[in-house]
Amino acid sequence: MAEDQQAMQAELERLRAENEALRKRPQAATALKVSEKGAVSLYGIRRFPVTFYADEWQRILGMGDEIRAFIEKNRAALKPKPKR
Repeated sequence: MAEDQQAMQAELERLRAENEALRKRPQAATALKVSEKGAVSLYGIRRFPVTFYADEWQRILGMGDEIRAFIEKNRAALKPKPKR
């Protein structure tokens, strides 16, 4: 009976340490992958990947200067991503 209690306590401590280590782990880095449908998925920005086909990514990337200008023009109305 005491051995069972000690084993449970040891497992609880191990799980607490593992949980704390997971909390302290830095956020996942961004990564690109090819989706099952042949699109490009960007991981690490949101909870779920952002996925567009290659030609859509090319259009978005071509708008880089326009997006930057839009952000600057509207900076006062924009909010940063909330921290978890």
